[in-house]
Amino acid sequence: MTPQEIARIHDSFAAQSMMQTLGAELSDVSKGLIRIEAPILPGTRQQQGFGHAGLTFSIGDSAAGYAALTTLPLDTEVVTAEIKINLLAPARGDRLIAIGKVVKPGKRLCVVTAEVFAQTGDQQVLIALLQGTMVPVPATAA
Repeated sequence: MTPQEIARIHDSFAAQSMMQTLGAELSDVSKGLIRIEAPILPGTRQQQGFGHAGLTFSIGDSAAGYAALTTLPLDTEVVTAEIKINLLAPARGDRLIAIGKVVKPGKRLCVVTAEVFAQTGDQQVLIALLQGTMVPVPATAA
């Protein structure tokens, strides 16, 4: 990826107030693959103390969407058309890691997946799988 393509992903991610609220950060940007990490903060826990499924879904959706965006021209953005999640295990740990990947890039539709892991120390457990469709749209001026 070119520096301009990488900067576009970082700039777009920085503009997402939801990701800022969750304390999420981009930790890897490469063609067709994005990694987002977020701490499991006190304000993102569910009633039993695990990370909330909303946190899991939010970073998984963003990782999948940005993975799609890495395959598209600079004058394009993406929106989620549909995405599903399978929650496999409670989000026990200190942080969540979402790895978004492109299954099938396209000009009209991009099929994507994301795996979300809960991490404690060096230990990671797969807690969710997402699969969805992203729709390329023209970039808009802010």
